[in-house]
Amino acid sequence: MDSLGSIGTTSGYRSLMLNISTTGDRLRPPHERRAVTISDATRTKRILILGAGANGASIGADLTRAGLDVLLVDQWPEHVQTIRKDGLRVELPTRTERTEVRTAHLCEVATFRHKFDIVLMLMKAYDSRWAAHLIAPYLADDGLLVGVQNGMTVDTIADVVGPERTLGCVIEITSMMFDPGVVERHSPHDRSWFAVGSIDPATAGREREVAELLELVGSVEVVADIRATKWMKLVSNATTLVTTAILGLPMLEAVALPGMRDLMLRSGQEALDAGAAQGYPVLPIFGLGPADVGEPSRVVETLLDTLLGGFVLPSSKTTILQDWIKGRHSEVDDINGQVVRELARAGEASPVNSAVVEVAHRIERGDVKPSPDNLALLRELSRT
Repeated sequence: MDSLGSIGTTSGYRSLMLNISTTGDRLRPPHERRAVTISDATRTKRILILGAGANGASIGADLTRAGLDVLLVDQWPEHVQTIRKDGLRVELPTRTERTEVRTAHLCEVATFRHKFDIVLMLMKAYDSRWAAHLIAPYLADDGLLVGVQNGMTVDTIADVVGPERTLGCVIEITSMMFDPGVVERHSPHDRSWFAVGSIDPATAGREREVAELLELVGSVEVVADIRATKWMKLVSNATTLVTTAILGLPMLEAVALPGMRDLMLRSGQEALDAGAAQGYPVLPIFGLGPADVGEPSRVVETLLDTLLGGFVLPSSKTTILQDWIKGRHSEVDDINGQVVRELARAGEASPVNSAVVEVAHRIERGDVKPSPDNLALLRELSRT
């Protein structure tokens, strides 16, 4: 417990951060939100945010504040009601923004009388297929449905609306939501990152239509291989999201426990190996450059240190832990479970990710609770 005691203090946080690589800081120095030029074409587009949780609501607020035509759709009735009554409050590290946004409940989608030019889907990965079917009738014939999600969802979306109306997207924003109408956004705009890419010649060049929107929220890269880029984000997620959630702790507290960092790196390495088994190249994400991921043995560690050093606060809990706090099913099967499945196809073992999936399932069944005590269980189950 001594290793945990100082993490919640300012001095403890600074001490921990001194031991974390500052690659992200070197590449992306802090600055105030920069002015973004919005084209006339973008100002005429109808935009829908499908899934107005912490990240979806935050993105919707930024686009609304820029004067764009935006509608947020969510399935949490109290959230929709609170936003309609009081507006949307986004609490950033240095300020709080309150924005009047247009919002609708999921059950109101069937009442829509017009189509949307761009739909940003921020639903859980396991909700992708039905959500794409739900919104497909309201996507313009030349519209774009963009999966701004964790997991490998781009082909699922394309199966529903066609690859000619699909773009893939990677997102890195750390945020939390526990109260309706209130977002705790831990990543300010200069610490928020996206990658956008096409999977079909029909959408080649249209990435900029989405990038122009997301530049209002953070930095954006247009990438040539969105599937490989999404897998690199899955590597990062397999390292951090479920592993730290199983301990019931914020990320920075969890990684400070003896033996935890090593287990997290092993989990991420299995994910990287699973990507190699599928033929995916190792690509930089989070604003890194090719040289930063040039040493294969240090790729996972570089991603972990960049994430912890530039995108999270001491209180930041992963989306998985937030789901469990709310009593919800998580994306473990779309992240660590995907690693297990891909390595099994390649005839390889995945001891750490298999252990992570097993303990996560026990938590979701109610057999165990998220707790630092689960680190011993993870280590026991992942022995080879």
